[in-house]
Amino acid sequence: MKTNDSLRRLRYILDLNDKRMIAVFAQAEQVVTREQVSAWLKKDDDEAFEECTDSMFATFLNGLINERRGKQDGPQAPPESRLNNNLVFRKLKIAFNLQADEILQMLVAEGRAISKHELSAFFRRPDHKHYRECKDQVLRNFLAALQLRHRGPANDAPEKPENLPSPVSDEAATNSIWPKR
Repeated sequence: MKTNDSLRRLRYILDLNDKRMIAVFAQAEQVVTREQVSAWLKKDDDEAFEECTDSMFATFLNGLINERRGKQDGPQAPPESRLNNNLVFRKLKIAFNLQADEILQMLVAEGRAISKHELSAFFRRPDHKHYRECKDQVLRNFLAALQLRHRGPANDAPEKPENLPSPVSDEAATNSIWPKR
């Protein structure tokens, strides 16, 4: 997932203005200007758009961890120069102090269930035999679940009609015109 998209989503989820975004970067001992933040948050087709580097996004995530969980003793850890979805997911899990069961419940509430084994595979070392790459859609679903948790349901989400027909029973499905599998 693009770092700029993730940065925009996190800004919305946490309802951060430019001043607070700058403060989050400062938590990781990084000085950024309002112009830089503004350029990172612009849409991709805007002429003032700038790509947020992996290193700067990692710095933002480190600052978010420091802000929400408290800074650890000692010097600030250097940001990763290359990020992947697994690292972003792990840093967000740490920043929001989430346990595996909470993440699974959040994803179910969003309508995107995954198994506990699948989730733990995202947080393993890349050289582990059960490591699994976190795809963009999984990270998007997790960010949507975070949004649901912190901001509530979207106001523009269509209402589900109450009088939907009941699902077809297994017996009715076997008697249907479709061939058996």
